[in-house]
Amino acid sequence: MTTAALSHGRAETATRRHDAVPKVRGEFAYANDLRAAGMLWGHTVRSPHAHARVVSIDTSEAARMPGVHAVLTHDDVPGRKTYGLDFPDQPVLASDRVRYFGEAVAIVAAEEPEQARRAAEAVRVEYEVLQPIVDPERATESEPLHPPGTTARHGFREDPRPNVVRAMVVTRGDIEAPADVTVSGVYEVGQQDQAFLGPESGLALPDGEGGVDIHVATQWTHVDRDQVAPCLALEPEQVRVHLAGVGGAFGGREDLSMQIHAALLALRTGRPVKMAYNRQESFVGHIHRHPARIWAEHRATKAGQLVSVRMRILLDGGAYASSSEAVLSNACSFAIGPYAVENVEIDGLVVYTNNPPCGAMRGFGAVQTCFAAEAQMDRLAAGLGIDPVELRLLNALEPGGRLATGQVITGSLPTREVIRRAAALPIPEPEELPRDVLRLPGGAGNTTRGEGVRRGVGFAVGFKNLCYSEGFDDYCTARVRLSADGAAEVYCASAEVGQGVHDVILGVARRELGTDDVELVTGSTADVGSAGSTSASRMTWMAAGAVQLACRDALEEQERAGGGEVDVERVYRHPRTFPLDPETGQTTGERSHVAFAVAAMRVVVEVDVELGLTRVVWIGTAQDVGNALNPVAVEGQIEGGTAQGLGLALMEEIQTRDGAILNPNFTDYLMPTFLDMPPVVSDLVEEPEPDAPYGVKGVGEPPTVVSTAAIVSALRDATGRELARVPVRPDDVVGL
Repeated sequence: MTTAALSHGRAETATRRHDAVPKVRGEFAYANDLRAAGMLWGHTVRSPHAHARVVSIDTSEAARMPGVHAVLTHDDVPGRKTYGLDFPDQPVLASDRVRYFGEAVAIVAAEEPEQARRAAEAVRVEYEVLQPIVDPERATESEPLHPPGTTARHGFREDPRPNVVRAMVVTRGDIEAPADVTVSGVYEVGQQDQAFLGPESGLALPDGEGGVDIHVATQWTHVDRDQVAPCLALEPEQVRVHLAGVGGAFGGREDLSMQIHAALLALRTGRPVKMAYNRQESFVGHIHRHPARIWAEHRATKAGQLVSVRMRILLDGGAYASSSEAVLSNACSFAIGPYAVENVEIDGLVVYTNNPPCGAMRGFGAVQTCFAAEAQMDRLAAGLGIDPVELRLLNALEPGGRLATGQVITGSLPTREVIRRAAALPIPEPEELPRDVLRLPGGAGNTTRGEGVRRGVGFAVGFKNLCYSEGFDDYCTARVRLSADGAAEVYCASAEVGQGVHDVILGVARRELGTDDVELVTGSTADVGSAGSTSASRMTWMAAGAVQLACRDALEEQERAGGGEVDVERVYRHPRTFPLDPETGQTTGERSHVAFAVAAMRVVVEVDVELGLTRVVWIGTAQDVGNALNPVAVEGQIEGGTAQGLGLALMEEIQTRDGAILNPNFTDYLMPTFLDMPPVVSDLVEEPEPDAPYGVKGVGEPPTVVSTAAIVSALRDATGRELARVPVRPDDVVGL
């Protein structure tokens, strides 16, 4: 059931998700449910070393095994041997060396999954093990992992050191301007996994004419195609990528996983090939959140006005570039938080290492620096004797103010309103002791009566850009077919990854066309132009704009034609952005980021300081959401994003030794469960974004950006400890 109305120039939709019932019933078709007649199973041979030369690969034994139809190595890649999201630095299959634990070396196809697995085990690879680079601090002093200039790009700052993916500076004003109070600190963020529930999987089907159809869970069908086709030595139109059911993404499906491998096997064997990773393989089959080390110095007047902020940011990009350059840009651009500061010096660096590759993850870059910046604001408040909320209000960045990059805020950014409304949310009263053990920190793992429980209240503010930035040609395509009887089909290649964008598309189309008789055709590269990636909190804005434009033009064309069937495809672009100056980090045009969203969060925690156990009791948040097309869906996004921030604050971290992942499973990689999540009270601050269709803003990333910082702020209040690293471990809070 769907209703749509126009209120104050916006579309309001109250939509029952079209995929809700089948997902609840277990009937929804995910990528791993795909089948085809005559289907073979693919499997990947992966490196057991983080860094090694490949001396030889012997596939003869594997090729002779029962049921095996193909065993392929780098020699069998017909086209370009490398691919990559931003830079083609990653081999389709390793040739001369492997650069991370789990890198793909060979692939096999067999009649049954077990036959494929056994054949993969029979591939003999001789390695010469090399010393891995695992400390990002030493990467620029080590032997290069890639040829010089691998990630060189016009507009990038030159840095001749080895293993530099990107170096950045953002500098403005006089960093030595006099101030009364100075606080500094060093902060670390561990490596977090997207931990989506549906591991990588997909199905490749040869078309009998030299081309291939790939059905896969992805975030960007068209950029997948554009990476796959050159490696297969095919034209783009010969490779058709279709969105399969996605079981979570959060940035981890922006890069390729099995797409090229399955297609190679399918074209070699002439049969459909399915590849499905198990959980352990998934941990090495996609990128992760960048670990970070951040040094920060904040200086202010006695009255609390920020005078200057200086930061050094080091990100570990792992073995391949992925989207590291964009992650670093975000980390530097939003390093100081949503505060007005005239004097800024940000020095950012992301490097290659032999650790697992890193790339986009929800809130990319802004999560790491928000944790450091908000810890600094709490330190500054303590040093000044000013209430932390009042300090933030005093320095809040709002329209008319300037970012660290020099860009003047011209859209909506109700920072003070968001802070006030979050701070005004009433917190729950403390529960009396003794109480049921399940209501204590650690739950059933608590062995006391709560004698060591201390309560803390924390606060944090964070913000992030929406859509793509720095001059990127960010666009979305939609196609609308209107029949003579008024029925409509809408095509859009936007990836539905659980966030509800397909319901947004349907709601906009029904509102614009004035009918409920609208069918959404899941987009593929064969049916419609690119929608861009489901990332960067962009898809609601971009898809709504494209569908609105296509619907209006389709109606006009049908009216001009006097009725009948029309088929219209339109491309929507947001206002133009401009690159940052490579030497100063200042915008070279009117704007480098199209728009922003801010969130504030108040958190209550309990900490058993004798046992090192924690419990998040309650979370209240106010978030700048533009206009909420579906408030229930917005609140769901806030709760989900908060859960991921809670995981990073308290438990989620990929553990490595010499580059090898030690906990590639959901037993040892800890994630929040239903019992770990507290009540989340959301106050939606609706102030329309003037440049966006219907005034919308993306809402998925801001809660993740701010929640880690807010939770750790509350832990500091409870324990009195510095807690400068996440996730916070039990040992960090015991022994007071």
